[in-house]
Amino acid sequence: MTVTFIGHGYVGLVTATVFADFGNNVYVIGHTKEKIDNLKKGILPIYEPGLSELVKKNLGAGRLNFTLDYSPGVAESDVVFIAVGTPPISTGDADLSTVLSVAEKIGKNLKNYTIVATKSTVPTGTNKKVQKILESVKPKNADFSYASVPEFLREGTAIDDTLHPDRIVIGTNDKRAQEILIKLHEPIKAPVVITTFETAELIKYSANSFLALKISYANAIAKLSELLGADGVKVLDGVGMDKRIGNLFLSPGPGYGGSCFPKDVRALISLGKDKGYTFTLFEDVENINYQMRREIVIKSRNILGDLSGKRIGILGLSFKPNTDDMRDSPAIDIINLLINDGAEIVAYDPIAIENAKKIPLSINYAKDEYDCAKDADLLILVTDWNEFKKIDFKKIKTLMKKPNIIDSRNIYDPENLKKLGFNYVGVGR
Repeated sequence: MTVTFIGHGYVGLVTATVFADFGNNVYVIGHTKEKIDNLKKGILPIYEPGLSELVKKNLGAGRLNFTLDYSPGVAESDVVFIAVGTPPISTGDADLSTVLSVAEKIGKNLKNYTIVATKSTVPTGTNKKVQKILESVKPKNADFSYASVPEFLREGTAIDDTLHPDRIVIGTNDKRAQEILIKLHEPIKAPVVITTFETAELIKYSANSFLALKISYANAIAKLSELLGADGVKVLDGVGMDKRIGNLFLSPGPGYGGSCFPKDVRALISLGKDKGYTFTLFEDVENINYQMRREIVIKSRNILGDLSGKRIGILGLSFKPNTDDMRDSPAIDIINLLINDGAEIVAYDPIAIENAKKIPLSINYAKDEYDCAKDADLLILVTDWNEFKKIDFKKIKTLMKKPNIIDSRNIYDPENLKKLGFNYVGVGR
């Protein structure tokens, strides 16, 4: 098949590249000349393990085409996917301006029969709006079907998630579109859920919000465990052994971040308000999430007292390992709160430093984890990169001014660090 993706972020670029690897002819349409020119050379705007190699392979095979032009890609395609961002606005609602603008451009370039499908995360009712735009601007001789095909990939494991998803959701009442989309996804062995626009839209929001709920639940139990003198990690391990619950996303930490969970929780709250329903459950999820960032600063004060003039090393800046994505990263709030208390911050991340510099943060950057620890009064582990799990703490202790560590991801053995002479503080422990 010939397939077009509008957007070259984590969703568009990864999915397009995987579909090209299946043997399809794939167009990726962007709106920034510099990024498209770089993509043609195999230079990616994002970091995702294994993606660079896969892009170069399919560029070389002639199956992956990057362009700014909506024609001939849209006109030639069997399926056109909308995969642009829907960031939150001040009210918490999703910003749909790019989705709607792109829909108009697609509609004007339709030629024969084409399926237009939305992969972007959009609130219930959006797909019907897009369908109306397509109807109003398409050429008279053009025919199309419309569908909602939400994505469920995770940054850091996006290729594997695209190849091995838990389910494929196809929202459309059009039988012809269903058959073609099922055929396109045949190389991917996963259950297929056929449903309506509205249900497909809500499945995506509900899934992300439930995972955010599990994270905030874990953090609430961790905080309660600290107050009661219980071991929150073991409490949650015991809870997660229940097959009805499971242990995924049930680990305490500094809270969730990234481009999906924060905005999707806010959007679900906003969707409820639009219909007269106050979604207090998810308001609490969001409040707990941000409180966990403040908790890291409170722990820092408990260890050091007055933070003014204290040197604090931050290990990890991206919102999770194996990505350079800084969007809504817990590190940002933690660092700014520490700076407000007068602390001097030095940070290190294996991948995300260049993106962190764009924010910007009023901090210094280290060349590695040991440089980050040099002369520090406190070291805070924020992102659980694998390389941080193999740190030589004997060496770290000789470099630090004071051997204090906050392990916000509970990746270290407290007893081992205490034997080495560290003052160790975890989450829920």
